[in-house]
Amino acid sequence: MESLDELLQQADVAHGHLCAGQILGVRMATLACRMLGIEQPRGADRKRLVCFVEIDRCATDAIGLVTGCRLGRRALKFRDWGKMAATFIDLASNRALRVVALESSRELARARFPQVEPSSAQQKLAYRSLADDELFAAQWVRVELPSEEMPGYKGARVQCAQCGEGVNFGRYQAHRQADGAVRLLCRSCAQPELRYWQPL
Repeated sequence: MESLDELLQQADVAHGHLCAGQILGVRMATLACRMLGIEQPRGADRKRLVCFVEIDRCATDAIGLVTGCRLGRRALKFRDWGKMAATFIDLASNRALRVVALESSRELARARFPQVEPSSAQQKLAYRSLADDELFAAQWVRVELPSEEMPGYKGARVQCAQCGEGVNFGRYQAHRQADGAVRLLCRSCAQPELRYWQPL
């Protein structure tokens, strides 16, 4: 794997700027790869990793950069939990590691670099130099990945009985009508109040 400086330079280019979140994401992903024994996550080991990210912030771009996990490859999974955390699964060994950024790292940044302003600059310096155990809590976990969640899975596709749009991988709901007939509906038709969009 490339050095921290090389990965941070790549993250800067890919994301458009280098911020504290990018540094955390790079460090988080390199720690996980090291602990899982994955040396070339974007090369020879590229099909071994699946990663669940728990936040839609800068760190997620950095994690994708380091690991090579992408949404389009079904290797990057997003759970909107608002936590600076990610779980890295080695499909070859069936081991999984969840890494969480410690809240105390912000205080450590202030303590180590009190002369630096603003706080974002403190964090950037600290997140490059703090030890892994000062930045992160890492925990071995179990993740059950059903076949439909695996990269490369080819599953059945159905058409929503209401809007007519195609739905992949069982992401539909069966609704029983008053006459007993069952209709397969996409999630947005089954629960329109949960849509992120509304028709005009």
